[in-house]
Amino acid sequence: MPDRYPGYDVLNKRDTLSWNDATRAVIDARLAITNTPKFLDANAWQTLRAVCDRIVPQPDTRAPVPLAALLDRKLADDEGDGYRVASLPPLREAWRRGLTALDAEAVAQYGQRFHELPTTQQDALLHAMQAGKLARAEWGDMPPEEFFSRRLAHDIAAAYYSHPVAWDEIGFGGPASPRGYVRMYFNRRDPWEAAEAKPGAEEQVRRKNERVG
Repeated sequence: MPDRYPGYDVLNKRDTLSWNDATRAVIDARLAITNTPKFLDANAWQTLRAVCDRIVPQPDTRAPVPLAALLDRKLADDEGDGYRVASLPPLREAWRRGLTALDAEAVAQYGQRFHELPTTQQDALLHAMQAGKLARAEWGDMPPEEFFSRRLAHDIAAAYYSHPVAWDEIGFGGPASPRGYVRMYFNRRDPWEAAEAKPGAEEQVRRKNERVG
């Protein structure tokens, strides 16, 4: 994948006017999270890690964002969204039940737990969940497709984009406090924001060199 923001590192802003003490404290705590569970048991942790790997595959050219750990901390802190979908149980129960049911589906269909399956079978189960085609008793009254869209995909993607590594990929400067933004119109950026590489720049240079040659 091309680097859209070459040389950009959002953490260079840590000790500048872009971030205040509250922002630094939040990001420091996030970066200090270790890749171990505080809330989930060992089985659920294995399943969650495998699910995270399929929902947001990460390159092997850098240290991965600890998605499972970030989500596990959300569960440990019982950090809700300020609302709850009526068809789903509360946050912790939804995740406990969803991971247990996914493992039960894997064993029933393939004879192995989810994290032990090849990625093709893992993806097949996740697609079936998304389509509402799973029906093990472990789901109870929780619709699999609602769990997929409202919890699984939502929470894992949110965990990824809460991390500075993801911010580097999209050129995000982190929380806007206290600096804020000035140039708020399309295709305009403040001088301290990341500069995006022009799409196809390398290919244009290659073609120009071929013409010259």
